[in-house]
Amino acid sequence: MQLTGSRALVTGATSGIGRAIAEAFGREGAHVLVAGRDAARAAEVVAAIAASGGTASPVIADLGASGGVAALVEAAKAHGPVDVLVNNAGVYPVRGTAQTDEATFEATMNLNVRAPYFLTAALAPLMAAQGRGRIINISSIAAHLGTDNMGLYGASKAALELLTKSWAAEFGPSGVNVNAIAPGPTRTPGTAPMGAGLDEFTSGFPAGRPAVPEEIASAAVYLAGPGAAFVHGATITVDGGRTAI
Repeated sequence: MQLTGSRALVTGATSGIGRAIAEAFGREGAHVLVAGRDAARAAEVVAAIAASGGTASPVIADLGASGGVAALVEAAKAHGPVDVLVNNAGVYPVRGTAQTDEATFEATMNLNVRAPYFLTAALAPLMAAQGRGRIINISSIAAHLGTDNMGLYGASKAALELLTKSWAAEFGPSGVNVNAIAPGPTRTPGTAPMGAGLDEFTSGFPAGRPAVPEEIASAAVYLAGPGAAFVHGATITVDGGRTAI
């Protein structure tokens, strides 16, 4: 098991890609801190990890609320040093520029950029002090494509990818690997309202289908594991070939 003995904090771990990453880390031997807003859903993920032979603890905080980042940091520290941080929690607004109000703009940047920034600011120096650590930022191919009605979301993820490079330069010399994953369209509860439209949208991709969360989680396991020791500041695109065409 690649992550035995490590402690991993995964934000947005109660659903979709975040849950798949949390469960995959548990199978690989990490003690997973399952971060989310809903205690019942977090408990469900903890139980699923335990059922597969792993160990996990819930850490409940609302990263979009005032003081939410600080609350999560303190809750995580109570379990001991964090070796792996996955900045996955985010929102996915789909609307035109003229239809986007200031509240939506602020909420998107708050959760997609501000929360990862200050979680990293709190935890990366502690990783650097112990000479090792992994930070994985979950981006999106929307950061690489100009897509109608997705400018705000794409901009927030592009900011996260730039931060990935900057943090790699800042913390890499101290033994902290900082990288990102840019998923393509993925079948999750968040994309469920698209129904068959998701299959139609992805049918022209080289893979011919959307991803499933476990395929994104596999990339996270790689970046968290020993095989990625020489990978710094990279974004791994897991999109079924969408950005290749």
